[in-house]
Amino acid sequence: MGRYRVHSPEFKLQVVREVVEGHKTPAQACREYDIGESLLLRWRKQYAARGGAAFTERDQPDEIALARRVAELERLCGQLALENAVLKKALGHTRLRSATR
Repeated sequence: MGRYRVHSPEFKLQVVREVVEGHKTPAQACREYDIGESLLLRWRKQYAARGGAAFTERDQPDEIALARRVAELERLCGQLALENAVLKKALGHTRLRSATR
């Protein structure tokens, strides 16, 4: 009979983040935590689709999960807009310096 284990959401998130952030290769994580590559792949797909909330929102209706995802994406969009503005400002200063030379 095969092994069947239930992993906590925190454990799943820890393992996936270690792989996604490059601290471990998928093979290393699978060996260290004794999980299958297909299981890790499934967790990574869930994480890619839903971020950190991938393993905690099972019992919530889809509308609530989608609303949270939209809020997360809006926050990310705002952060990217801010970074873009900073980069444009820096580029403007670079152009001014090169024009005076």
